[in-house]
Formats: sequence, C-alpha cells, structure tokens
Amino acid sequence: MKFINIKTIAFVAVAGLGFTSCEDFLDKPTIDGYNADNYYSSDTECLSGTSYLYSTPWSDFTRNYITVGEVLSGNYYPGTSPYLDFTLNSSDAALQEMSEALWAVVAHSNTVYSYIKNSTGASEEVKNQTMGECLTWKALAYFFLVRSFGEVPIVHDNGALLASSSYNTIPKVKKADGYEYIIMTLEKAIELLPETALQAGRLDKASAEGLLAKVYLTKAGVTGSISTEDLNQAVKYARACLSHSNHYLMENYPDVFRLANNINPECLISWRWNANNNEWTDQSFMQSDYGPEGIDENGSTWGQWKGMSTDLQEAFGIKVLEQTPDVWLNNRDSRLKATMMLPGFVYEYFWTDKGGFDFLRFVYDDKYNPSAYINQEETALTSPTGSWPVKHLYGDMADHTLGVGYPSGRMANSLATHILRLSDVYLVLAEAKTILSNPNNPVNASTTDAEALNAINTVRKRAGLNALTSVSFNDVWKERRLELAFEGDRWYDYVRVSYYNSEFCVSDLKAQKRNTNGGLNEIYKNYYKTGDWVVPSTAKYDTQTPVPVVEALLVDDQDTGKKYFALPFTAKDVTFNPNLASSAEAQHVDVRATYSY
Repeated sequence: MKFINIKTIAFVAVAGLGFTSCEDFLDKPTIDGYNADNYYSSDTECLSGTSYLYSTPWSDFTRNYITVGEVLSGNYYPGTSPYLDFTLNSSDAALQEMSEALWAVVAHSNTVYSYIKNSTGASEEVKNQTMGECLTWKALAYFFLVRSFGEVPIVHDNGALLASSSYNTIPKVKKADGYEYIIMTLEKAIELLPETALQAGRLDKASAEGLLAKVYLTKAGVTGSISTEDLNQAVKYARACLSHSNHYLMENYPDVFRLANNINPECLISWRWNANNNEWTDQSFMQSDYGPEGIDENGSTWGQWKGMSTDLQEAFGIKVLEQTPDVWLNNRDSRLKATMMLPGFVYEYFWTDKGGFDFLRFVYDDKYNPSAYINQEETALTSPTGSWPVKHLYGDMADHTLGVGYPSGRMANSLATHILRLSDVYLVLAEAKTILSNPNNPVNASTTDAEALNAINTVRKRAGLNALTSVSFNDVWKERRLELAFEGDRWYDYVRVSYYNSEFCVSDLKAQKRNTNGGLNEIYKNYYKTGDWVVPSTAKYDTQTPVPVVEALLVDDQDTGKKYFALPFTAKDVTFNPNLASSAEAQHVDVRATYSY
C-alpha cells in the first residue's frame, strides 16, 4: 500500500486546478502559492478543495474497475487477459495500479477531512457537507478494497500513522471489522450530509444511505451464513434512500448515460470528469479504452478488438449464431441497445452531426468511417464477440460539444462515470427482502412480498418488461446483471454471494460462454450488403478454449472454514508491509471502541 508521501499527494492534486465546467461545483479557482495549512478557511475553499475528490484520486482505478468488475465476471471479452481466465497473480501491474489508487483515495479523503474539521473560517453548513463527502468517498474506497482483497488494514488517520512510523507494519483486520468500519464511516456521513446538496451533482444524504444499504447487504453473509439483522438494516437504509423526493429513476434508460445528463436525479454517486482543463487525472479516457477506432476524431481509441461477452448477450436473450436480427431489433428490454451494439442498431445520440451512428455501416463503409479497419483491402468486423459496448461512450467531438459545450480531446472526455444508481438500491431492497424469506438457503429464496415485488418491478417497468408476480433470488441475480452491465459491479455480486455460497458462484461462472464467436464477419458483412442473415455451418462458438479454473481466486476464511473470492495483494504491497501476506493472520478490532469521527 502507498502510505509514503500520502500527506503530500493529498494536496498536490488540489493546487492549480483552475478551469470552467458545465457542472458548477467542479469550478475551482486557480490557487497560487497554495498552502494546505491555511487553505480550508472559507466556504469557497472548502467546497472547491473537496471537488477534486470526485475525479483525481480515482483516475487510475477507472480502467481496473471495469477489468475486475466486468472481465472477471464474464460480461466483457478483452482478448488475452489473466482476468478472463483467472490466472492473475500478485505481480499483475493492473492490480498494483488498482491498489495504489484506492489507498490514495483513502489518504486524500482522510487528510482533507482533517483540514476541514479543524477549519475555523467556514460555516458549519459547508463544513458538514464537505466532511460528509470526504467520509463517503473514503467509505466507497474501502468498500472496493474489502470486496476486492478481503482482509485489509484500517487507515483512519494518515497523519497519525506517518507520525508513528507504523505505515509499513499496520495489520490486516477481519472482513467483518472492515465492513463495520465502512458502516461507522457512512453513519457519520449520513449525519453530516444535507437532504439536498449545496451544489447540484455533489453527494447528499441519499448517496450515503444508498451506499450503506448496499454495504449491509454485502456484510450480511460475511460470517458464512446470513445475518437477518444486517439484511433488515439493508432494507432500512434502502427505504431511506428511496424516500427522497429529489431522487428518482429517469424515464428512459439510455438517457442516464448521456453527457447532457451528467447530473441527473437517478445517479447517487458518480465520478465527474472535465476534459476542458487539460489535467490528465480530471478527464475520462474510457471511450479510448472501450470505443472502436474512428468513433471520434482524436485517433485514440482501441476497443475495436474487444467486445461484450457472448454470455452477456445470451443473458439478454440474444444468440447471434442461432437467431435472426428481428429478435434483437424488436427486443423489448431498453437496456439491451443501451448496453451493447448489435447488427442493425443505429444510435441517434452518437454522431448527431451525421444523422446518427449506424453500427454496421461504421464497420463496413470506409467513406462513412475513414478509420474502418482494412484487412486485405476489405473492411472487416474486429470484435471477436460481435458486439461493442455502448456505456462510457460519448460519440464524436460534435456530440461532446452538444452535451457539455466544448469538444473532447485525445483520451479526454467529460462523460460522468456513475458508480451508484437508484436502480441499484431498488435491487438491493428486492434482494434483501427476498433472502429474508429464506435466510438458511438464500439462493433458493422466493417471495411474493409486496415491497420486494415493487422494487424489482420498478426497475423492470423502466426497462419495458412485464411485472413479476413473485420474485426469486435468481430473478434479482439476473436483473442486477442486465441493469448494471458494464458498470464495474458484477464481480462484486459474486464476491458477496461467495461469502455464504461459493459453490453457487463457481458453478455459475463455469457455465458461462466466455469465449469468442467464429464467422461473424462473414455473417455481418452479408447482412449489411444484402439484408439477408445467413449463418454458415463454419460459424461456431469457440468450445476449444478451456473453462477457466475459477477456484484459483477462492481463499480460505480462517474463521468460518469456508472459501470466498478475493484478489491477491500485490507483491509490491507485501514487500512494503509483510503483514499483508496471505499467511499473515488478520486481527479482530473493536472498530467503534478504537476509532471515532
């Protein structure tokens, strides 16, 4: 873990961040002669000096949260990757980057919180808002850390840790204690945050309540069996979050992910980017990672070689080697087209200056798309699964300008990354209520509870689907996958369930179609040119690549004797702090007796 110099880096990012934005709270003054010791001394300084927490320290995590959340879980095919076949180990560079970024968020949040708490020049209203934000961001970072690595240290006060020179000997704590620390942190955040944020787009009370509901749902199984007390707390905080009149689902699912709606009533926690200030860590580069070459004019996209997994396509009911396009062109689920590109799909919100973005024309017409891949003088589909993602893409420069008022840059756009949405909280409520009907056998739970049905059907109704008359664990399990696909969350569903039923998770993952579809280029090209959908006998799903050894990421729980999913600590982290080694025993800590805010 990166404890060295965290007191310094927590403020380097704040200094000199002068820029303008369509999101008012991201406007920060240029700070000349910046000195953290005397900075957080007014309302303006507290607000501007916390706004960077919505972007900068998270920047290096943005790629990895998709790699972990979507590749490991079988939603995305990245080509060769240890996250696809479960061969990642402690030397993995992406894992190191992920670890460093999350601990940096903790360091930034802790240090800024301390400065604001000790401020004598800011109003209580602003101090409460901004301290609540610091605590929520820290809780979110810890939520990723505990779900990713299992037993992790608690870093409550970076300054005290540095002063004691104990940053490289701090021990891991039990997972349950880690969750209790997150809960304690969010309880304080809820106490501090206002019902309505002081500036649009900032965190508010519902943000922390929604996150706490999700934390309780996850913690409910951490001891190897279900805690109904934790599930009831998940229900309590989900209800509280959903009761706020200023938060509600947007009417149209695709609109949630558009630039013009970076700030919207559905999104409770979002990373917010600004491509207009020329600061690398303040801008999103996700279109570059996942968009196809040529979708923008910046020449910095390379996602054309990847694709939405065959298994996720089939979860939506799509089998391109067995069906005809009318199946997906007439699919009622509005989330399908908003999640993945398929033959015949045209997107009116991309390439607005060209009349819309036609997926197949983009692939096969090099006059429409001058960057169309050339293979032996023929344009060709390069996605090995036949489908590129839609979320995290903004389109071309004209689309970016239309959405936020200024053009995108090379590996730089301002599309917000939504981390917690209201629909997630509805599904947390549905899952908690469903499991409460059969806590001794959660994966076989089913209920006709009115509150559980209303929660899941609210999400389904927005998607254009029929209402359920009963809800099972598997109903919620599938609904979460479709609703939150490619939003970095799916792997953590497996982690949560692995605490109490790893066998279910292993079986589910091994049954996935995680490999490629052969012969798609011939099928797609013929359909584009003739309108006929012909699947030759040679077009087949790859059954030769072996099923990954999913069990490789299961670790032993020393308290329960069961196994659960956890990523390995990186070799660099363990070298720096030997107490992070897999052989090192985690300690129990009475969190509430030891720490306070």
